[in-house]
Amino acid sequence: MQAVEEIPALIHKRTSMKSFHVQYGGGLAGLQAKEHAIPKPGAYEVLIRIRANSLSFRDVSILQGNYLLPVMPDVIAVSDGAGEVVETGSAVTRTKLGERVAVNMFPLWIDGPFAWEYSPQIGGSLNGLLTEYAVVHQDAVVAIPDHLSFEQAATLPCAALTAWNALTGSKPLKAGETVLTLGSGSVSLFAIQFARLFGARVIATTSNDEKALRLKALGAHEVINYRKTPDWHTTVRQLTNGHGVDQVLEVAGTSLEQSILATAAGGQVNFIGRMGGDLKPVQLGMLFMSGAHIRPIAVGNRSQFIAMNKAIAVNHLQPVIDRVFHFKDSIDAFAYLQAGNYFGKIVISHTTS
Repeated sequence: MQAVEEIPALIHKRTSMKSFHVQYGGGLAGLQAKEHAIPKPGAYEVLIRIRANSLSFRDVSILQGNYLLPVMPDVIAVSDGAGEVVETGSAVTRTKLGERVAVNMFPLWIDGPFAWEYSPQIGGSLNGLLTEYAVVHQDAVVAIPDHLSFEQAATLPCAALTAWNALTGSKPLKAGETVLTLGSGSVSLFAIQFARLFGARVIATTSNDEKALRLKALGAHEVINYRKTPDWHTTVRQLTNGHGVDQVLEVAGTSLEQSILATAAGGQVNFIGRMGGDLKPVQLGMLFMSGAHIRPIAVGNRSQFIAMNKAIAVNHLQPVIDRVFHFKDSIDAFAYLQAGNYFGKIVISHTTS
């Protein structure tokens, strides 16, 4: 990391920066690099030199035009990023020059449950972080764990925080309980790692035996191949002696009914969103008789981000990264994301080495 006294000089040598903008529903053709003047922070804002980004499924949804929250025209893309503070406004007190930070995706959501007044989000209704420099309000800034590189820390704001919120936000996971994760997306991978930190048992599903081995290596106790076992909820029940699991991370939406059937009475289905496909209606009678709680998840608040980072730091948790692209190759990174054949986070690095 550069010495703090060198940072202002570095900024003053440059007058412009590059960022990647996305047009909602425009596909890869709607993703373009543009030049801007480097912005100046207001009194309560900070200027961050972005060092790395990571991509999430929400970025595919924005490309395809089926993201559920508002996206402004020609928005700077991507919610996830990490970097260092290189300039602060006159009234900033939460951070300082040179601090390594990430940005909370919902900058207005400081604590407590989600409310619609907190819905403005980075990389959607607000400009994102796929840029060389970004100005954000000091309230959105979170210090990152010391043991993580910028590339590793950039994986945390969306996928990791979603998994953390699911397992701790309403019905905190306890040692000895059982968690069901679905597939090998990044939210599910972080959920496996976090569940193991809490001393929980993990049952995972996946589409092939190769991924099953990788999920077990990451910490899953049992893995069910859902292609070989389409009614996987029955196997989950068998693995839990008929009890069902205490928490499910339902990341697809299309498997919601099976997730409910796999959950114990009083257990929780964390409904994280939809990843394409048709959503089938859930039978109300089955939902009532299951005794399960359905909890929609909208990433997480700043307090949860800080708590998660403490747990990551204490346990020296290492995020799973599939591939790292250079900033100039960001469109290639989006194409790789859209192809869907990855295991772990797709990262964009701004370093020149």
